[in-house]
Amino acid sequence: MATEAASKPRVQAPKVQNQKMWIGGKWVPSASGKTFATLNPATGQEICQVAEGDKVDVDMAVLAARKAFEEGPWKKMSAAERGRLLNKLADLMEKNLHELAALESLDNGKPLNDAINADLPLSIKAYRYYAGWCDKNHGKTIPVEGDYFCYTKHEPVGVVGQIIPWNFPLLMVAWKWAPALAMGCTVVLKPAEQTPLTALRMGELALEAGIPEGVVNIVPGFGPTAGAAISSHMDIDKVAFTGEGKTGQLVMESAAKSNLKRVSLELGGKSPNVVFADADIDAAVNGAYFGLFFNQGQCCCAGSRLFVEEKIHDAFVEKLVARAKIQQVGDPFDPATTQGPQISQEQMERILSYIDAGNSEGAKMLTGGKRVGDKGYFVQPTIFSGVQDGMKIAREEIFGPVMNILKFKNIDEVIQRGNKTFYGLAAAVWTRDINKAHRMANSLRAGTVWINCYDVFDAAAPFGGFKMSGIGRELGEYALSMYSEVKTVYINLG
Repeated sequence: MATEAASKPRVQAPKVQNQKMWIGGKWVPSASGKTFATLNPATGQEICQVAEGDKVDVDMAVLAARKAFEEGPWKKMSAAERGRLLNKLADLMEKNLHELAALESLDNGKPLNDAINADLPLSIKAYRYYAGWCDKNHGKTIPVEGDYFCYTKHEPVGVVGQIIPWNFPLLMVAWKWAPALAMGCTVVLKPAEQTPLTALRMGELALEAGIPEGVVNIVPGFGPTAGAAISSHMDIDKVAFTGEGKTGQLVMESAAKSNLKRVSLELGGKSPNVVFADADIDAAVNGAYFGLFFNQGQCCCAGSRLFVEEKIHDAFVEKLVARAKIQQVGDPFDPATTQGPQISQEQMERILSYIDAGNSEGAKMLTGGKRVGDKGYFVQPTIFSGVQDGMKIAREEIFGPVMNILKFKNIDEVIQRGNKTFYGLAAAVWTRDINKAHRMANSLRAGTVWINCYDVFDAAAPFGGFKMSGIGRELGEYALSMYSEVKTVYINLG
């Protein structure tokens, strides 16, 4: 595989012009005239300037979204037609796949191969899945007492504000837009300030697909200004946020203090990944490695607490370290690269500070631990063993290529320790014992549990967290409830 990748030519990074915001189906500058730089994390250099939105711009976007929702053709359109347009948007993404993947890699730093083979296909499948739901999310007839005909109908919640992170920009747009548009809502999206470029391109493609002007609006900007304006806006009916837990609390507080708008939150994780002695060791090594180091470790569901049964601990760790040492860290546009840069200087320094904490608290660093090069934001894949539950690296979300290995003796112990966190996003179990697998799946307090696999996603399967990992679910039929209101109707037949 590495030889095959090395034989492919290096792809040139795309050239990008300065970007405006997307409101009412048109490119518009920020009201203030301010812009900010989006940077290439592989070099630290500016890609382009992007219009910086704040409250005034959010007001304009909400006005456009409200008009499209109340007065435009979107409301009058049949559900089947909405589905056709979502499929058309997916068609256009396939047509422009390599352009979108290159833009994603440039702005985010992920290897181009990952963008082509993971981010784009998963995003496209989300639009197609929800295109199929457009005319199928219907109500029920209810046999009530008395001479009445009673039924329910599902109506769009209205104008929704959506705030997304930088780790999977295109995929997060898809997870947010697809169910909202399927239900007939209109959208005001704030992409992460680090990665606004693919979201803005999606605005153009949505219009090209035939989605009416004002249905999707995109306001780049910063959390304390544009993000806060969305969560507190009196004419936004629902806010969806994916990101860091403390920010999620601020979003929820702001939503409650304004108009009590609906809130869904997909927040962080410190997911336990449990390997029993009876597991397929080679499969578990590969799964554990992928579960932590994919996307430069910048995954909310990363298996960042790797529990290994003591009987196989040493042999397992040896294989894992050998696997880490062949990771190719470098230019995202080089086909041989398997790990790109972290998203920013700030994130790189944060990761390095956690590595320092692991060393100072007595964990044993087996490989990695340093910055790679002096240009861009690259960090070596790093593995710690001898990690204890109370250590900082075992308690806090690092969001980087730092694996923590913890030893355990038996199933009762690992269930208790696995649940000893205020997060509850995901977990995984590696075992050949089906009874053990089911017991672990039933006992671990997490929204997703993978058995003998990791990071398996499908648009049809819900994703979200227990405890402080969030509220509500992305994907699947469950996500539709976050973008719809249930109306009950009684008709007097007497």
